[in-house]
Amino acid sequence: MVTVIVAAAANLGVALAKAVAGVLSGSSAMLAEAGHSVADTVTELLLLTSLKRSEKPADEDHPFGYGPARYVWALLASVATFVGGGVFALYDGIHSLTHGEKPGNPTISYIVLAVAFVLESISLRTGLKQAAGQAQRRRLPILRHLRHTPDTAVKAVVMEDSAALVGLVLAALGLFLTQLSGSGIWDGIASILIGVLLVFVAWELGRSNTEFLIGRALAKPLRDAVRHELLSVGPIEEVQELTTLVQGPHEVLVAAKVGFRDVSTAEQIEYACEDAENRLRALLPSIKRVYLDPTPGRGTRRERGTTS
Repeated sequence: MVTVIVAAAANLGVALAKAVAGVLSGSSAMLAEAGHSVADTVTELLLLTSLKRSEKPADEDHPFGYGPARYVWALLASVATFVGGGVFALYDGIHSLTHGEKPGNPTISYIVLAVAFVLESISLRTGLKQAAGQAQRRRLPILRHLRHTPDTAVKAVVMEDSAALVGLVLAALGLFLTQLSGSGIWDGIASILIGVLLVFVAWELGRSNTEFLIGRALAKPLRDAVRHELLSVGPIEEVQELTTLVQGPHEVLVAAKVGFRDVSTAEQIEYACEDAENRLRALLPSIKRVYLDPTPGRGTRRERGTTS
């Protein structure tokens, strides 16, 4: 929550400064960056909405809770980045190239870009700090964690702030080359590159959120760990079918068909199921729901088939 609020506050201030600088200097790259920051501000507001909506407790009509709601709002946030940032920057850059517009004095733009770089760096540092903590708890490299994390809000902040810093550099280069050559073509090219960058970020965030909306399982190493933990419970001798479903950053469902030893009593099966649930939650605290279906083992089914 803090990461998203910091990013939203930084983007709002930066958007206003870039818009003023873009109008005064006539720079397409600065206007593209203003659109970028406006899109980022809208994105952060949508992400805040997603966090609040997903925290609603489960009820009778929604027994599994509202965790997936965050992916709906986060998907809308990626659309805002695509339309409000990427498409606007591409349009403005192409318009600048086709109409041969020449920016005015870039001094104020340089100042705004420098201030924006500092603010975006602070926001990115906050996001990376949270992502690094999550990666450490999952014992994964931070880049791999960001690629697969179910916490798409943090991923969005890190990706958008990283894109913002790259965009600021591109805008500064466009202004500098335009000032050096006297041709506004470089400013237009910078705007187009910023647009391409934002379209990529929007696509990646949209893909991630769509995966979780469709229904994504735990990563294979974690699935293997769950299977191993189930088999470590004494009476369980076989895991015939294992299903895992990520319902939110800290909410995972596990369902499995398990075979018990033939000599197991009903009481032993009951205690084994409870033990398995406790072990899985200790293995991965985000596992909130565990459903085990005692199922005859393959050997038992073959014997019954032969007997019949």
